[in-house]
Amino acid sequence: MGSPKQSAGLRELVACLVVSVALFTWSCQSGGSGPLAAIRGVFQTVTMPVTYLGAAVSSPLRGLGNIFANLTADQATLTELEAQVSELQAQNAELEERASSAERLQGLLDLQDSNDLRSTAAHVISGSTDSWSATVTLDKGSAAGITPGMPVTSSSGVVGQVVSCSATTSTVRLLTDESSSISAMVQSTRAQGMLNGSASGEVTLELVSTSQDVEVGSVIVTSGLGGVFPKGLPIGEVASVSGDPSGLYLDIVVDLYADPWATEEVLVITSLTDDQRATAEDIAEADAQEGARSSEDDDTGSDE
Repeated sequence: MGSPKQSAGLRELVACLVVSVALFTWSCQSGGSGPLAAIRGVFQTVTMPVTYLGAAVSSPLRGLGNIFANLTADQATLTELEAQVSELQAQNAELEERASSAERLQGLLDLQDSNDLRSTAAHVISGSTDSWSATVTLDKGSAAGITPGMPVTSSSGVVGQVVSCSATTSTVRLLTDESSSISAMVQSTRAQGMLNGSASGEVTLELVSTSQDVEVGSVIVTSGLGGVFPKGLPIGEVASVSGDPSGLYLDIVVDLYADPWATEEVLVITSLTDDQRATAEDIAEADAQEGARSSEDDDTGSDE
């Protein structure tokens, strides 16, 4: 037999079970009314604030979770869009470069056609490597039929003259080089002179008599004298005009149309047609101007 304590505990357990069954049966029979319903109501009333508090606490956490998920998605979308923008920018830059190159090449073709130039196109691949000369190097040489002395022009204006060649490259002395000197004239008045470079890079039209009419903005072109440069190629325009201290010649500074350091494609003129050479009239005009200069020199010497 068990101890008195075990018997008492067993009786209590049986009593609790009986009471629980009785209460459950009573709750089912009474429905939503009665003492048990009242007890449930009291329990719900007591626990409702706790339920609301839990909902209030968990709701922001759920919101933060949603925001984080959205931010993650938005960041991925933003990264993808940035990649697309970068790709489009690269494509746009490439298209602009192709369009610019096509425009420059079209300018060379127009110059070639309008002046009936016998020429070959070349790319500028480098500039001079020292401070004593102003030259550029082309990507074509003797293998392409280029020889020293040939004129070089861009679509904007004359650039210079070939001074040396290898089989695949050519060196061009620019008009700004202090060793550069070519025949040129004022387009409107046909005043003849020599276009010279300088150590400073300034270009001047020299040996133009003070008796000649030269104005700022006048266009300077090749004269065709000497049979090297074709007649009428644009060079630049007069930037300033002043009297020489001797009183015989004008000091004429010329702004070149072509920026040799920004030029990428050029035409090397390989030969001249008869129409591109100076005419007998041009030569006679040049001789007359030279005679007038000589006469002025003689008069100056006599005065002295």
